[in-house]
Amino acid sequence: MNNDNQFSNFINDVSLQTKIENIWCNTCGSWANCNEANIQAFLSQCLEYGIDPQFGMGWVEQHKNEIPNWSRISAVSLDWLSDHSSTSSPITQTDENLS
Repeated sequence: MNNDNQFSNFINDVSLQTKIENIWCNTCGSWANCNEANIQAFLSQCLEYGIDPQFGMGWVEQHKNEIPNWSRISAVSLDWLSDHSSTSSPITQTDENLS
């Protein structure tokens, strides 16, 4: 079995907190190593493993003081979330739908 399958099997058998921590370790490795590319990988893997990427980003934001260039990482994350989230699409309602 290759490493990707081992990670997939492992990640599906643990708690939400452990999943996020394992995804973080797999994509970024450490707070100091967080950059634009691996934060996007982190968000993608959150989505892939059934974790709301916005929830994942909230968890990352708790450690923003430990992440170099946080303002840029945050901006890249918000762009990614906007591009990959259904909430970035407006919902249109008409009066007909309200009755």
